[in-house]
Amino acid sequence: MSRSFEFATSRSILVSRGAVGDELTARAAALECRRPMIITDAGVIKAGLLSNTLSMFARASVETVVFSEVVADPSDAVILQAVDQARRARADLVIGFGGGSSMDAAKLVALLAGSDERLETIYGVGMVKGKRLPLFLIPTTSGTGSEVTPIAIVTTGTGEKKGVVSATLLPDVAILDATLTVGLPSHVTAATGIDAMVHATEAYTSKRLKNPISDCLAREAMRLLSQNIHQVCRQGEDLTARENMLIGACLAGMAFANAPVAAVHALAYPVGARFHVPHGLSNALVLAPVLRFNIPLACAQYAELGRIIGAPPEADEAEAADWFVATLGRLAPELGLETRLSQLGIAAKNLPDLAADTMKQTRLLVNNPRELTYDDALAIYLEVL
Repeated sequence: MSRSFEFATSRSILVSRGAVGDELTARAAALECRRPMIITDAGVIKAGLLSNTLSMFARASVETVVFSEVVADPSDAVILQAVDQARRARADLVIGFGGGSSMDAAKLVALLAGSDERLETIYGVGMVKGKRLPLFLIPTTSGTGSEVTPIAIVTTGTGEKKGVVSATLLPDVAILDATLTVGLPSHVTAATGIDAMVHATEAYTSKRLKNPISDCLAREAMRLLSQNIHQVCRQGEDLTARENMLIGACLAGMAFANAPVAAVHALAYPVGARFHVPHGLSNALVLAPVLRFNIPLACAQYAELGRIIGAPPEADEAEAADWFVATLGRLAPELGLETRLSQLGIAAKNLPDLAADTMKQTRLLVNNPRELTYDDALAIYLEVL
């Protein structure tokens, strides 16, 4: 493990129930922002989650623009549509309000509307040169941790998922308000929770940039998430469990923002891009076989995580690692999620293309504890077909 590292995260993280009321408008006022633009999706609007925020801005005589066209795995066209609206509205603050897709879109809108950057030139790591508008991120799911990551994922016109990675995308403030997650359906709660557990696991075993700070965050994230994920799926109104999940997902996001994710995500991205499977579910589908593939080189770390989430104390290293992999593998069926690609309309004939797309995810594959080839990716897909 390297002792020379840099750790970066959001400038401010506020954890407070009901913070999307007075606190949000006060922070906008402190930045002298009078034309906020909220980036969200139709589900947030339908659930009424924005009502209080819009009312508070209205009381402060602040005119708010809402862009609610974000969908899962947002396309470059949607991003550019939002940027155009932000420029026409002369937005001076961008607020990402929703799941990971809305927050990722907000990051890019804040950057592109606040600079002369072009989306097609900033894909990759460290390609951003311009400045962004002030940015607030407010998650309504406990999964992506996007509120504390310098990453935004875009689906290109060719159906490929590409990432923009830059510390410029970290927000001025992340607001964790558990009341916003109470109405989440059980299947969304389950999929996003598993997504957060994947973030913690892959950060803890990342071959590149793993460091003592990311390790501490990943371990605590796994503890919080594992202890609360079943409860929030059974009793969605449990605010304490909801808050624990939200904090756990945030910690996992902080971890993987600095110790990047790997093969689980590399195999999940093509499934989401080609078949529009939600990201958390895509991760859940390939999670267990990827962990089993990695055990030869990640046994000790899986054992450590296994002991954190309840592996038998008498288990030796190999047994604790196997227990960890099996326990995570059981989460999807226990929580009522699909477990086979075929359940989502994916056929054997699609797998070679998915495996080929996986191999394009070099930004992710380089972090995996064990080198993964095209044949390995194809075998993993076949295992969960």
